[in-house]
Amino acid sequence: MESQRKETSVLEVRGLSKSFAGLKAVDDVSFSLRTGDILGLIGPNGSGKTTLINVVTGLLPATSGTVLVDGREATGKPAHRVARMGIARTFQTIRLFKDLTVAENVEVAAVSLGLPRRKAANAARGLIAEMGLDAWAERLAGEIPFGHQRKLEIARALAMEPKFLLLDEPAAGLNEEESDLLLDLLHGVRRQKPVGVLIVDHDMRLMMNLCDRLQVLDYGKTIAYGTPDEVRRNPEVVTAYLGSSA
Repeated sequence: MESQRKETSVLEVRGLSKSFAGLKAVDDVSFSLRTGDILGLIGPNGSGKTTLINVVTGLLPATSGTVLVDGREATGKPAHRVARMGIARTFQTIRLFKDLTVAENVEVAAVSLGLPRRKAANAARGLIAEMGLDAWAERLAGEIPFGHQRKLEIARALAMEPKFLLLDEPAAGLNEEESDLLLDLLHGVRRQKPVGVLIVDHDMRLMMNLCDRLQVLDYGKTIAYGTPDEVRRNPEVVTAYLGSSA
């Protein structure tokens, strides 16, 4: 894998909006994410979180606004070009190549960078070990446990050597023990990789213990931004999402 980048990279989202048939799913959202930081995006179902990720990563065109990677315009570029600029992602609904092995899933992503097959295989082995999937490397991806599939998606995204890793509900479907393992794993990613992480999830225990900052969306708009403690105490957030017991 590429040696660690020492310079700081910045992902900037400025005034991003996305409308469907006149309905604003994302409404003038802005944020900045630096490598080494973890930003959490939370909010009720339908608040625009996944749509925002889809626009940032080029799966959907923006209605207005700008996405910049180190000052370079990513807005309007197709998903594969955005990935080449340093943005990798996982999906809320797992999208593995289920008829390929665990190792082959990660190798495919490494090969897409232009690595020769042998180097891609070496990179894949390292990432599989970091995810604790060594024992499953030669199993078909569709046959491994669900929690391991979530980790495999993260390994595959990291094989793209991204500057920024966007995770769409990586804890969905995990039990409490698996969520704790995911928390440890993502802390390890921060320590070992020169990446910034944007994570969307409804697991508040995970988000409060993982993220440096939280940004809260409701009806597509940002209603709060701050540390987990600040967001937890924000009355508007409590009303819109967390509830009075939070």
